[in-house]
Amino acid sequence: MVNELKRNDKKLSFPLIQGGMGVGVSLSGLAGAVMKEGCMGVISAAHPGYRKETFRLDSIKANCDAIIEEVKKAKEIACGKGLLGINIMAASKDYIAYVKAAVKAKVDAIISGAGLPLDLPSYVDDESILLAPIVSSGKAARLICKIWDKRHHVTPDFIVIEGSEAGGHLGFKRDDLLDDTCESLEKIYADVKTELKPYQDKYQKDIPVFVAGGIYDGEDIAKYIKMGADGVQMGTRFIATNECDAALAFKQMVVDSTMENIEIVQSPTGFPGRGIMNSFMKRTKERGNVTIKKCLDCLTPCNPSDTPYCISEALIQAVQGNVENGLVFVGSNAHRVQEIVSVKHLIDELKLETHKWLGDKI
Repeated sequence: MVNELKRNDKKLSFPLIQGGMGVGVSLSGLAGAVMKEGCMGVISAAHPGYRKETFRLDSIKANCDAIIEEVKKAKEIACGKGLLGINIMAASKDYIAYVKAAVKAKVDAIISGAGLPLDLPSYVDDESILLAPIVSSGKAARLICKIWDKRHHVTPDFIVIEGSEAGGHLGFKRDDLLDDTCESLEKIYADVKTELKPYQDKYQKDIPVFVAGGIYDGEDIAKYIKMGADGVQMGTRFIATNECDAALAFKQMVVDSTMENIEIVQSPTGFPGRGIMNSFMKRTKERGNVTIKKCLDCLTPCNPSDTPYCISEALIQAVQGNVENGLVFVGSNAHRVQEIVSVKHLIDELKLETHKWLGDKI
């Protein structure tokens, strides 16, 4: 391992972060199981309270209560192993409330993307909690580090670089994604490392960098570690695990996916996304924009009066198993997933492959 990621006396025994996936795809079941294997499990703060009876009456309270409950359950499953992160979208209108709930729950790390979390440090009064922005360019890393330094007198504790092959919302232009002209993960990594150096020197601390997007197996992990990365973040492969918190039909849709039905899809957030082109996405593409009458008012960029669909409702339908009437986000390599396995089986396989390709211990 290049730089160890640790909080207080706890650290990762293998440099792997399980990507945060909402709505409800990565809650305590998945995150706790990943932690138990010595990695970082991540709970998504995108509507973790969707199953609560009070959710549609007061989604903010339901989600904040769920964050605290899911964190507690994940820690119980992990039995003191690994680290626990929470992924909070900067685009959320209730961003501050969710950050404060995560702090109250005593998570190990807050990971934040889908926008620039420029003021995240000001909402966290526990200096031991690791703070990590998700970036897709050296420019974004530079801006975040500059603002965090100037306004908050801190620097990120680690960085997650999300490349163009990732699932869910992507920090790239739609045309570049469609034309395959996005910068490579290797190029973005080199740019980010250059931007981080002045802040590593100023604060006299290492800033571990984890790369994400299209990483599938131990050969990929070894490739990026050899390049200098401190570890990787993986999301899609963890969907097809027994412990994933989504319905079986959701997991099976990933197993049954093909290269041809994984596409760049339209999202009400304004960000392009990558998902499975199922019946729902085909209908919304043909129908055009609509007006949403019952809105949770949850995302800053979303305009309910002129939107292709309600993304929260689409994600909720999918995670509950109504996959042909919902949105299923996946990474570019989802079609390579062939079976549903346990988290332990998957991580053991990744460790074995990584050691093999590295030729020595991490």
